Amino acid sequence: MPSVSCGLVRRWWPRAALWLCLGLLPLLNACTSPPEGVKVVSPFDVQRYAGQWFEIARLDHSFERGLTDVSATYRLQADGSVAVINRGFNTEKSEWKEAVGKALFTGDSNTASLKVSFFGPFYGGYHVIALDPDYRWAMVIGPDTGYLWILARDKQLPPGVRDKLVAQAAQVGVNTRELIWVEHRRSDN
Repeated sequence: MPSVSCGLVRRWWPRAALWLCLGLLPLLNACTSPPEGVKVVSPFDVQRYAGQWFEIARLDHSFERGLTDVSATYRLQADGSVAVINRGFNTEKSEWKEAVGKALFTGDSNTASLKVSFFGPFYGGYHVIALDPDYRWAMVIGPDTGYLWILARDKQLPPGVRDKLVAQAAQVGVNTRELIWVEHRRSDN
């Protein structure tokens, strides 16, 4: 087997790593963009959006599986980012589970399109696609139609609002039969 000189490897590796990273950038960006054809809320006021929201419904994912009484709190930071604190009760372990992350706007802060990270440099899309004029409820989609959350300032939504949001989610391609309707029974949250 022919040997490869260390000098050749040292010259080749930085170029290969650079090309590998450049090749992955479009894929990483795709994780933070809204699904094709989905309109994001604009104008958007992040100061009005800040505060506590209760999760009304979601699609199933391992990071929230088995959780009830789920809430998300958004706090504005001095650097323009948004601190994200997600909290839910794990019924199997009978304990609260909390995840702290950071959200950044992907463009203009008047457009409700953000990227959120709970795991270092890896971001996922967070796009508000429906929002009550008084910021009482919102619907958020991820980078594809497999991620959806319906949020509200109260622990329940009026049936008419709920039906309207489910219909809108179906129109953008979300499998609404898979929605999990979150229970909010605990008073210690």
